[in-house]
Amino acid sequence: MSFNGASLKPKRLLDLVRACSRSGSLDATRILHALAVTAGPYSRQPIFLYNNVISLYAGLGELPAARKVFESIPQRNAVSFNAVIAACGRCGDAEEALAVFSEMRGRGFGLTQHSLAGVLSCEALDLSCGIQLHGIAMKTGLLDADPFVGTALLNLYGRHGCLDDVIGVFEDMPSKSLVTWNSMLTLFGQHGYPGDCAGLFRDIMKENCALSECTFMGILSGCSCEQDLVLGEQIHGLVIKNGFESASSVLNSLINMYVKCKFVSLAEKVFKELHVPDVVSWNIMIGAWAKTGKPEVALELFSRMSMDGLLPNQATFVSTVNACTGFEVQVYGEFMHAKIIRNAFQSDAFIGSALVDFYVKFENLKAAHHCFNEIREKNVVSWSALISGYANRSSSTSLYLLQKMVSLGFQPNEFSFSAVLKGSCASELQQLHCLITKMGYECNDYVWTSLITSYTKNGLISGAMAFVTAPGERLSVVSSNVVAGIYNRTGQFHETLKLLSALEDPDVVSWNIVIEACARDGNYREVFELFSYMHAFGVRPDKYTFVSLLVACCKLYNLATGSSVHGLMIKMDFSRCDTIVCNVLMDMYGKCGCIRSTINFFDEMSDRNIISWTMLISALGANGYANNALERFRGMESEGIQPDGIAFTAVLTACRHGGLVREGLELFQLMKTYYKVEPEMDHYHGVVDLLAKNGHLKEAEEMIMSMPFPPNALVWRSFLEGCKRLHKNRVPELAE
Repeated sequence: MSFNGASLKPKRLLDLVRACSRSGSLDATRILHALAVTAGPYSRQPIFLYNNVISLYAGLGELPAARKVFESIPQRNAVSFNAVIAACGRCGDAEEALAVFSEMRGRGFGLTQHSLAGVLSCEALDLSCGIQLHGIAMKTGLLDADPFVGTALLNLYGRHGCLDDVIGVFEDMPSKSLVTWNSMLTLFGQHGYPGDCAGLFRDIMKENCALSECTFMGILSGCSCEQDLVLGEQIHGLVIKNGFESASSVLNSLINMYVKCKFVSLAEKVFKELHVPDVVSWNIMIGAWAKTGKPEVALELFSRMSMDGLLPNQATFVSTVNACTGFEVQVYGEFMHAKIIRNAFQSDAFIGSALVDFYVKFENLKAAHHCFNEIREKNVVSWSALISGYANRSSSTSLYLLQKMVSLGFQPNEFSFSAVLKGSCASELQQLHCLITKMGYECNDYVWTSLITSYTKNGLISGAMAFVTAPGERLSVVSSNVVAGIYNRTGQFHETLKLLSALEDPDVVSWNIVIEACARDGNYREVFELFSYMHAFGVRPDKYTFVSLLVACCKLYNLATGSSVHGLMIKMDFSRCDTIVCNVLMDMYGKCGCIRSTINFFDEMSDRNIISWTMLISALGANGYANNALERFRGMESEGIQPDGIAFTAVLTACRHGGLVREGLELFQLMKTYYKVEPEMDHYHGVVDLLAKNGHLKEAEEMIMSMPFPPNALVWRSFLEGCKRLHKNRVPELAE
């Protein structure tokens, strides 16, 4: 069947418009447009046809085509203006939307809710224009007449982070639609207010509004940490109760909620319930496993996604490249890089930045720079990634890149500055500091912290402290923690206590620094008093808190308190697989004489390092198990761990306690000849003490005379005590 434009009647044209709208096809819209043109002059065609063609083009992102149709209409009506304003809004052209809006008012057309909402919905609209439109909405009465305008205003203020204005508009609205409620839920969720989100959701339920997919997506966006899990699970129950368990957008929000609450296993359970996971579902799960340190699972999901026939998008490749940084070898990232090239994504700014970051972490700066050059439209993220790569290798290059970035019109962010500061030398600091001040980043916590750290690292403590003592300068919690850490490192423990005690709301890091300050100052009993206060303030301790407590128990040789701390760790579900915590627990039990617990901890460890082996050897030696210490030392070698100087100190001390002269001397010789570890004062002291205690004074004297540096007081004391034991009151001439 064929027909020409002239044979089309209005009803037939309306059917075609609806068909095009359902198809979402640009080709179909162009055909409809062509039929309208061939039907005769514009003046003879029903205006609804052209208004709908404008809307169809706008929905497909074809703003120039929509504008062209609008300009061709000889007798436009208010709907024509509203259609093109909405088109500009959808396409993000705020300037054009405002121009059409002004033309509409200039031609005497009365404003409608669609006129105002169309302009307000444009994401690029600046706040000052939005405030003026708010005034127009109030003056014309459109704000009170229809929730459509109020909802658009909510979203405008929300985009600009003006949450107080959002709440003000919402409370002043005489009537609210479900879309209004959903917008508020989403805004509260995006700004991190789960409590307000939950309260608003309860209000929606009281209003007996029909819940929609957007309602559940909005409330779930507010659940963003472990503390929100209970609320998230309750919402999950309501999702099922209200029959939304098959809606992919809601299920994706549920998956994302469980991931943000750090319950990836629950997210995976929901993921498996999806009949046909879409790209968003796969991306969330790939990103989740990448962040939780399971890169192999992330890549397996990527493979399964490809096998299901889904094409990866930008977010997929960013997540998979980030996952590849978790491997110890570069080959997985190179494989993903090849996939990216095959799919022609290498010029994408976000994917390119992820690749730069990946190669930087593997110290392949040549490949990182190549990926950076491949990016068609570089952004701050890509520049910061490259700068970070050079920061540890060449501070001058990273500074040059920062300056080039600024000269090209890019505004560095806190990460750009922090990356350069990380590797900067003393001579570059002043130049960097001036640039930071000039660009208004001196008050940024992240940059301020990096600046202080850089001054301290370069030995410019007075320069760092100049910021702290600036008149009227009130430090944030993060900044206070950094300064307190500097005080700790320089032995000014009283300044640490003075600074952090003034904080109104100290975090766990603040408490840890204060506890460490007391421990380093020898006030071990005060450590536990501070921990009690910390608990009373409701601050949950982390592993570093417990490490400080256990170190204090070691110093006090207090097994009862150490066991209590260990019990509290078990109660609070601190994993025994953490190597740092296990090492300190071994040390505590070893120093308190409970060697069986030390051995049990070591044998149950899944990830032992050289410190773990050294702790065990030291504990065995100190508790009279010298032969067992030697056996474990050999076991360390058999597992491929090369002993270092500290490990040799531990095993030589064990030989000293057990009187194993021959074994100790053999180890000392092997240390130099086989292991290529240069003996230090501690090692010589251990061997001299071993020889002197067991009556080998001549050999001890020869050892002292062979030392490549002057013996210290401990070496002489060990030798003299050996002389006293063997010769009573006779003191050798050498001691004079």
